[in-house]
Amino acid sequence: MTTESDPSYPAHWEADVVLRDGGTARIRPITPDDAGRLVSFYEQVSDESKYYRFFAPYPRLSDRDVHRFTHHDYVDRVGLAATIGGEFIGTVRYDRIGADGRPASGPSDEAEVAFLVQDAHQGRGVASALLEHIGAVARERGIRRFAAEVLPANTKMIKVFTDVGYQQKRSFEDGSVHLTLDLEPTAESLAVQRAREQRAEARSVQRLLAPGSVAVIGVSRSGAGVGAAALRTLRDSGFHGHLYAVNEAVALDLLEGVRAYRTLDAVGAPVDLAVIAVPADRVPEAVAACGEHGVQGLVVLSAGYGESGPAGLARQRELVKQVRSYGMRLIGPNAFGVINTAPEVELNASLTPAPMPMRGRTGLFTQSGAIGIALLSALVRRGEGLSSFVSAGNRADVSGNDILQYWYDDEATDVALLYLETLGNPRKFTRLARRTAAVKPVVVARGGRHTPAGHVVPGTRLPEATVSDLLRQAGVIRVDTVTELVDAGLLLASQPLPAGPRVAILGNSESLGVLTYDACLTQGLRPLPPLDLTTAASPEDFRTALAAALASDANDAVVITAIPWVNEQTPADDLAEALRSAVAGRPGKPVAVVHVELGELAEALAAPQTTPAQGDPAPPAAAPPASAPPASGPPASGPPASGPPVSEAAGRAEPGPGGRIPSYPAAERAVNALAEAVRYGQWRRANAEAGHVPEYEDIDEPGAAAQLAGLLADVDGGAVLTLAEWDARELLGRYGIRVLPALPAPSPDAAVRAAGILGYPVALKTTAPHLRHRADLGGVRLDLRNESELRSSYEDLTGLLGKPAELQPVVQSMVPRGVDTVVRSVIDPAAGAVLSFGLAGVASELLGDTAHRLVPATDRDAAGLIRSIRAAPLLFGWRGSDPVDTPALEELLLRLSRLVDDHPEVIGVSLEPVVVATAGLSVLSATVRVAHPPARGDLGPRTLPSY
Repeated sequence: MTTESDPSYPAHWEADVVLRDGGTARIRPITPDDAGRLVSFYEQVSDESKYYRFFAPYPRLSDRDVHRFTHHDYVDRVGLAATIGGEFIGTVRYDRIGADGRPASGPSDEAEVAFLVQDAHQGRGVASALLEHIGAVARERGIRRFAAEVLPANTKMIKVFTDVGYQQKRSFEDGSVHLTLDLEPTAESLAVQRAREQRAEARSVQRLLAPGSVAVIGVSRSGAGVGAAALRTLRDSGFHGHLYAVNEAVALDLLEGVRAYRTLDAVGAPVDLAVIAVPADRVPEAVAACGEHGVQGLVVLSAGYGESGPAGLARQRELVKQVRSYGMRLIGPNAFGVINTAPEVELNASLTPAPMPMRGRTGLFTQSGAIGIALLSALVRRGEGLSSFVSAGNRADVSGNDILQYWYDDEATDVALLYLETLGNPRKFTRLARRTAAVKPVVVARGGRHTPAGHVVPGTRLPEATVSDLLRQAGVIRVDTVTELVDAGLLLASQPLPAGPRVAILGNSESLGVLTYDACLTQGLRPLPPLDLTTAASPEDFRTALAAALASDANDAVVITAIPWVNEQTPADDLAEALRSAVAGRPGKPVAVVHVELGELAEALAAPQTTPAQGDPAPPAAAPPASAPPASGPPASGPPASGPPVSEAAGRAEPGPGGRIPSYPAAERAVNALAEAVRYGQWRRANAEAGHVPEYEDIDEPGAAAQLAGLLADVDGGAVLTLAEWDARELLGRYGIRVLPALPAPSPDAAVRAAGILGYPVALKTTAPHLRHRADLGGVRLDLRNESELRSSYEDLTGLLGKPAELQPVVQSMVPRGVDTVVRSVIDPAAGAVLSFGLAGVASELLGDTAHRLVPATDRDAAGLIRSIRAAPLLFGWRGSDPVDTPALEELLLRLSRLVDDHPEVIGVSLEPVVVATAGLSVLSATVRVAHPPARGDLGPRTLPSY
């Protein structure tokens, strides 16, 4: 379909969506070129569905109908279609109507809406997705309400309307149900939308990780190459479903002991997942074959895409477009593969050689194959099993966001580890991470501050420190290296969360104990004096001391330090067993071991326990496969031609939750991991009761909206307007933020007149851009109590720094002394509005001592924001000074948050300085920038990222 010739065609309405069952569809405007598609679609709809749509038998569409349903002005009449493989599976349209119910144009803000979904696709959430998108289109075109007439027997469509979460009215008139929906998003409609998004995206990942059948496309006859390696790994992992090899030149019935076919179509049975390992120029052919066969998802191992330059990037975009056109999802390209250790599945569709990683409670996502190999190796070496693993390569489709949606309610995953190179959608990621972190730890290592080749997701422009703050606000455990990722994951997966920061230290080395003590202080923990058991301590001594520490109410966690014995050889297994025995008796606190040159101890502690300790819960059952193997048809595979025997689920050990104790070769690594667990536990407890966004009765939201509309009336779409001082002061005042007036003083006489208006004492300061907020350069004179002092200071200021025309001096009333702070808000295109706070002055700016939170900020966010900077003690009575009015500061932050959240036209605010005194505060200067707002993606309909 060509649309470039029609300038009215709204291409920005096109979107890919994930449906309820995990498949995808494309939603786009209907055009005149769709006449044939519409007729074909209608012919496949049942007579009953047609009756529900038109309230009468309507076997076929007339030429007039086809013309009316395919010709739209995209303002008063709009039609959208959901398509798979280029064919319609559902349609929706609205027609603007007036108060009399007849067709109308603006300013009428009501429209009649109607749906039709092909019977074969009903129950997949097609109508719900179409309603979200047609609602967003209607709001864009000035329509605020939908009206719909539905037959009482059409319960499915009534449910679509009633479940959407919009405010609505319902009545029964003339034999039909009349529904009116207010299209303004509500908290309920947003919650409904996000719940549907989570279920759909989680299901789409589950179909990739738990297929009933897998085909590997591109298996060489020689046994060499990526395809053959992937097939062997799948075969040797003990995959429980059907397995097929595809090679167009195959002359044998078996390849690598697996039934082989020349084409996918020749398989003659359903294929849920296809692993593609052919050259990049042949991938489109393979994708088309998969789409025609009904494959649900792809893992594309092939390289030669975004990582190879502009041509590869264009090829990658076409790949995503092609995959989604068939309703499939994609991991890759340039992927390393996926693993699912669930006993019903045992899928290893990756380039990781057999045997399968041990079954465990940790989920792992990486973008880099090399990092994925390193992380898998480190986790296996240290005794940690996996629930699932996804290495997404260029992540052109499935990303870390999708995997978080899956892990959120995956009972087999207790800890989520992610190695990310970019945060394509920080707003969505932090939203998903916050929800997931409320029920299980989310640990993230970021591998780069810039978008690498191949990762076509646009990166955020936010500084790294800001991103880290936003992640921590969401409860994410942010680490800097893959080593720290593994260290933290090991402790979180095997130990309970600490109840507080108090740490007991015991071991057979006083020096190692002191190092551990120092590391605890560095991390902000509260260590108890180390207990030295001496170098003569036996395993029984360790057991006794550990049991006592675990029983004590004086600590929340225990770190054990161990060095080799000098005079006798004590088996490491004995010490490991002694420590396990103590933990089994008191399992409520986390325990970590620091060992020096005791590799045998680390191995013994990491060894899986096939019989969990008394009272350990049994591992939850994994989710069932996406589709069961066919009851009949070709066999899954023949006997293996070579390689190790296929492993059985019953023979694979899984560590019991209380059976392992994490060990570390350095005190700093153990303490860092423990400190992250302490901070995460504190976050969990603090967020057990959600914060709230306060309501202030004096806020004038309509007045601010009207003022902004007037200010932007003559501003071009992409332009940014910096408000004049009086406009900024008026806008902020509507939200209860009072900015202290500053009167211009272009001459000494003008300064005296200004002081007369304001009243002495006054301050004289420059406002020139190069001197603004730089009291250290001498551009401020304070506490001027009379005309003589004012004139003297004016002469001194202009003599030292320049002429009045250059300095732009102003006079301002003196305010109570306090701590000078800076409050800002800025809009990032990807993350949205960000609220920032720090102390004023070059020192804080130089050291980057600024904290950040996403808007809208809650009362908890505001309190945490002012306490999270390193210089926060200055606000709370440092070195005997008087504490300042932090509640007033928190209120200021919350009012500013409300302003920028209520009015996306406000794209930047800087309040500097804000002087916080012992009672109250004063905003001495404000800069406000406004522009026509961009679309808020987080409030719009569900869509997949468009690359």
